[in-house]
Amino acid sequence: MSTTQSERLRGLLEPLVSSQGLDLEEIEVDSVGRKRVLRVVVDSDEGADLDQIADVSRALSAKLDETDAMGAGEYTLEVGTPGAERELREHRHYVRAAGRLVKFQLAGGGEVVARILEVDDEGVDLEVPGVKGRKATARRLAFEEIAKARVQVEFSRKDKKEEEA
Repeated sequence: MSTTQSERLRGLLEPLVSSQGLDLEEIEVDSVGRKRVLRVVVDSDEGADLDQIADVSRALSAKLDETDAMGAGEYTLEVGTPGAERELREHRHYVRAAGRLVKFQLAGGGEVVARILEVDDEGVDLEVPGVKGRKATARRLAFEEIAKARVQVEFSRKDKKEEEA
């Protein structure tokens, strides 16, 4: 997708997404055979439920139908939320990931897997899990130290209530 088409789609769709109380996180157009797929990713601090996704999808579809933003030809509109292993790019993404386990690729090389405890304007406070029976340790990362960050899926995390009992 050209930058101008991406910018045009964002300018067209972002106000509609915002009016539904959501953030427009990503727009992507892919060709699948002869058809095109427009993927729109939305989110909010509280997450987005299926009713919100359906409402946004209808609003975006109506707006796209009344404009030529997608040009001639068929396309499929897919509206969803970021996946379980979402990449953290914006400050709000880090705030939303508080309490989650994240894999950080460091700008200086290396990586850290840690739980986000707090986020402020300069960086994140982390809890790095202990290895082989050792206690967890605290660590601070400034945003400029982070090259890439991605939420990790946890299948066996104990509920905080269980840990406190």
